[in-house]
Amino acid sequence: QVQLVESGGGSVQAGGSLRLSCTGSGSGYRPYCMGWFRQGAGEAREGVAGVDIDGVPTYADSVKGRFTISQDNAKKTLYLQMNSLKPEDTAMYYCAAVIGRGVCYTFPRSDGYNYWGQGTQVTVSS
Repeated sequence: QVQLVESGGGSVQAGGSLRLSCTGSGSGYRPYCMGWFRQGAGEAREGVAGVDIDGVPTYADSVKGRFTISQDNAKKTLYLQMNSLKPEDTAMYYCAAVIGRGVCYTFPRSDGYNYWGQGTQVTVSS
């Protein structure tokens, strides 16, 4: 059974940095595309960054120049390096993957992802 497990969240002051990790496991773990999404309290889920089937990254305008998505296929891990964090970045962060019968739609469309992690909380204080 495929699983995604996020880690690396925490509490930081504005201007600080965090690196989130998302590690995949399971015999069927062969993602075509992956992404990071976030959801603040009382807010809709939004796409943060994604990598397509060719590994090309895409970012939400709100994080461009501050966040970097990367992946280490040997470690089955997706990363999100977050720099210059702002209070408005406070949210639960989720990684997602398209595996098997999922569909890699153009980021930030999220309905094609068929595997999701449990989330990791990021809190940025001013």
